[in-house]
Amino acid sequence: MSANSLPEGAAVWHSLEVDKALDLLDSNADSGLTPQEIQQRLQKYGPNELEEIAGRSAWEILLDQFKNIMLLMLIGVALISGFLDLMALRSGSLKPGEVPFKDTIAILAIVILNGILGYVQESRAEKALAALKKMTSPLVRVIRDARLVEIAAKELVPGDVMLLEAGMQIAADGRLIEQSNLQVRESALTGEAEAVNKQASLKLPEETSLGDRLNVVFQGTEVVQGRAKVLVTNTGMTTELGKIAAMLQAVESEPTPLQQRMTQLGNVLVTGSLILVAIVVAGGVIKDGGFKNIQELLEVSLSMAVAVVPEGLPAVITVTLALGTQRMVRQNALIRKLPAVETLGSVTTICSDKTGTLTQNKMVVQSISTNNKTFRVSGEGYAPTGDFQLNGQKISLEESPEISALSVACAVCNDSVLQKEQGEWAILGDPTEGALLTLAGKAGIEKDQWNSKLPRVAEFPFSSERKRMSVIAKVEGIATGEASSRGIDPAIAGFLQSEPYLMFTKGSPELTLARCTQIHLGNDTATLTEAQRQKILAENDLMASKGLRVLGFAYKPLLEIPPEGSDETSEQGLVWLGLVGMLDAPRPEVRAAVQECREAGIRPVMITGDHQLTARAIATDLGIAQEGDRVLTGQELQRMTDQELEQNVDLVSIYARVSPEHKLRIVQALQRRGRFVAMTGDGVNDAPALKQADIGIAMGITGTDVSKEASDMVLLDDNFATIVSATKEGRVVYTNIRRFIKYILGSNIGEVLTIAAAPLIGLGGVPLTPLQILWMNLVTDGLPALALAVEPPEPDVMQRPPFSPRESIFARGLGSYMIRIGIIFAIISIALMWWAYQHTHAAGYQGNPETWKTMVFTTLCIAQMGHAIAIRSNNRLTIEMNPFSNIFVLAAVVVTTILQLMLVYVPPLRDFFGTHYLNMQELGVCIGFSALMFVWIEAEKIFLRIMGKKAV
Repeated sequence: MSANSLPEGAAVWHSLEVDKALDLLDSNADSGLTPQEIQQRLQKYGPNELEEIAGRSAWEILLDQFKNIMLLMLIGVALISGFLDLMALRSGSLKPGEVPFKDTIAILAIVILNGILGYVQESRAEKALAALKKMTSPLVRVIRDARLVEIAAKELVPGDVMLLEAGMQIAADGRLIEQSNLQVRESALTGEAEAVNKQASLKLPEETSLGDRLNVVFQGTEVVQGRAKVLVTNTGMTTELGKIAAMLQAVESEPTPLQQRMTQLGNVLVTGSLILVAIVVAGGVIKDGGFKNIQELLEVSLSMAVAVVPEGLPAVITVTLALGTQRMVRQNALIRKLPAVETLGSVTTICSDKTGTLTQNKMVVQSISTNNKTFRVSGEGYAPTGDFQLNGQKISLEESPEISALSVACAVCNDSVLQKEQGEWAILGDPTEGALLTLAGKAGIEKDQWNSKLPRVAEFPFSSERKRMSVIAKVEGIATGEASSRGIDPAIAGFLQSEPYLMFTKGSPELTLARCTQIHLGNDTATLTEAQRQKILAENDLMASKGLRVLGFAYKPLLEIPPEGSDETSEQGLVWLGLVGMLDAPRPEVRAAVQECREAGIRPVMITGDHQLTARAIATDLGIAQEGDRVLTGQELQRMTDQELEQNVDLVSIYARVSPEHKLRIVQALQRRGRFVAMTGDGVNDAPALKQADIGIAMGITGTDVSKEASDMVLLDDNFATIVSATKEGRVVYTNIRRFIKYILGSNIGEVLTIAAAPLIGLGGVPLTPLQILWMNLVTDGLPALALAVEPPEPDVMQRPPFSPRESIFARGLGSYMIRIGIIFAIISIALMWWAYQHTHAAGYQGNPETWKTMVFTTLCIAQMGHAIAIRSNNRLTIEMNPFSNIFVLAAVVVTTILQLMLVYVPPLRDFFGTHYLNMQELGVCIGFSALMFVWIEAEKIFLRIMGKKAV
């Protein structure tokens, strides 16, 4: 078969015999490929590398920042202002001491700063693919032309014969030709933590899931033990790792709700501003009967355009999000992408892994069955403290000696170690065996002590075929004062007559029970009847139906140590001890977090690779699902079309036996239903789903670098409750962003209307210069807005459904509030402006006639301070609130007021900003008019309270 006729990766390699696979790839297991074949295939398939699709360059990202409609308008304003200054400079009409181009320079500086701010946020390059590339091996040993050679992994081609041994990272996907005791860790790819035993001789069904393909190996996984000869079947982008890379790059990043709202805000503000400018210019031309005052009208238009754009808003939002990330880190949520802080507040569905996130990733024994009784076991984690309960009543070990007997078997037939580290109980070894040691500890049986009473002399290790293990221990006499004549511990006195050895067996309950002929009852043994056997099997089924992992225990007295390899004959005629049912117990704090989710209108969904019975038990226990709710398995999901999945996705809260690649389909189905999805993941295969989700959440402890790079947030403690805490913080951030947008834009509308009114009511001139407006928008708006960004949460923030991520920024009355407050602001300012103009143009006035403009400027700034204090709460009066619950607002008001007065009373600043000195009477009038803003907002709250309505 020539290279040109090789299969294109469509062959399902795990369903083929080895010879068929070799034939399809025209390869030889002993001699490999010839140099000519290698060259042909390299040309056809290309190097064994992950290909990267070119993204936007740094320059493109930077230029994109200046396509923002508000920044474009500011650039236009700066250019026109510069042109007017140039004309004035040429004609010599500049006022004495006036600095030309200062408005242009100030506006362009703001534009550049905003552009840089956006660039820094957006230029974080996607590193997920780079992390994927790290998982490929640099060198690999192959058989080529009947010789063993070492080549660069990128030179591998389909048909190569690759040799593997312990410690190697696998460089390509391949079909096993032969293997010896091969174990491969595939956790990064499949999500399964345990190493997989591979078998070359198997031929599997086509629909076999990735984690169950025991006759193939995958690129990026690691050989734990053994060795193998492998036929390379897929390289580069056709490997399972390559498919993930392709999916990862195919997922397009959607703008976050906040980014969409800011775009909408910019469009509305700029459109509204241009309409108002047109009205003012047209009104001025009609009023003047021509274009004789066109320069004055242009200056008014420029001031209006600057006033309408909230220059400080991007910086305030960025700082608010950054502060949110700091608060979240303190709650073990690390935010990788800044807009994700606010996005969390919009989440409607949280799709979570089970193991380690909803559960402790610690196996805990829940119940034991022995002597025809079933006992419930209390306790948390690996701490060996807890009670044994029968029918809800705590019982003593003296009443039920069979518990101690079973606990001895748990401790002796065990290869793990239970120890205390830094105040925490931890396991060295297998978590299942750790749970058994904890159970024994609760019964007062410590492994260290029993190692001297029953030292191990031989064992039959666990194997996947036998599904059990046995330990042979020598019975050592002890001086207890209560023992039998041989000095045997009372816990095992009933096990023996005169035998010097004891064998303990644990494993699959059905297979272990099948080898038992007797049963241990109290301190005696009796013949195991068929009725007892059926009762034990029924109890096993009941435990399994509750999602427990069940092990059976038995023992056998021995006269001598059985020879090695005699397990089949030695493990016969056993004495049945009992059943132990354990569970990866739910985290204690998750139950309350799930309830908080429900109250907040967020639907939690469990997605796990575990068995459906276990998934149902945990989900029901935590309140994620109710009894009888449907569980959708990976196989059922695989058979569903996208449309069928979309119809079912709102009805299913438990997905079991799901491969990580199914997560992408679940996310997409939820999103098509209009849901806003947070998705957790830790494996490489989770990366596309994490990137597709509105919020991708990687595990900080168990997560791979690839999953972390594809995520928006990393859980430092892998805990579901942390997601809920972060969601709460996201809601607080969004509420505060809305609060300071109301604050900033309400004043901006007031500024625009005040500036527009000046020429229309015949006052002549522009009351505010672009530089003064920039000062207002950046300082007198910006500082209090930053203080409002750290306003504590309202008490009911998690007692309401999430606001729609697609809602307008002006939704829920925010737009009407801004217009209403802007008009009131303008009425107060225009009234002051009229009075100030008459006052400064009155006969005998000693000051500069232009002082009225400074009074307008000062009134607008100080009125904003009252607005900032009043807007802290939508419903509560200021006097009802603790003024020190947000000390930053008080500080911002004081500092901003002092800075504003410095512009009026410090000569260099007065000259630069074009202000005039105000006497105490004029300053008092400004403060009096400013106070009306605070009074109005507080009066609105009282009115709404009387009317029984809740403010926005």
